[in-house]
Amino acid sequence: MIVRIMGEGQWKLADDRFTELNTLDAELLAEMESGDEDGFRRTLGALLDAVRRFGDPLPDDSLEPSELILPSADATLEEVREMLSDDGLIPG
Repeated sequence: MIVRIMGEGQWKLADDRFTELNTLDAELLAEMESGDEDGFRRTLGALLDAVRRFGDPLPDDSLEPSELILPSADATLEEVREMLSDDGLIPG
């Protein structure tokens, strides 16, 4: 799976990491729905960190189609709300 973090680049992750990322995505969605700004910040950071930790960065000049696009770490709760579909950031 190819994941893009807006403003940072792309990472290639093994498909077996999907479950962990999906769990964090569900937490993020719940925090957004409840307006929990602190939880949103914490979970967004954990989601981005998981991509960076488990993924292999692609070269800057590589432009692969991304299966998942995540907001930057400094994105606001409102900006991320606009990015979301009913399924969250990670397609189920």
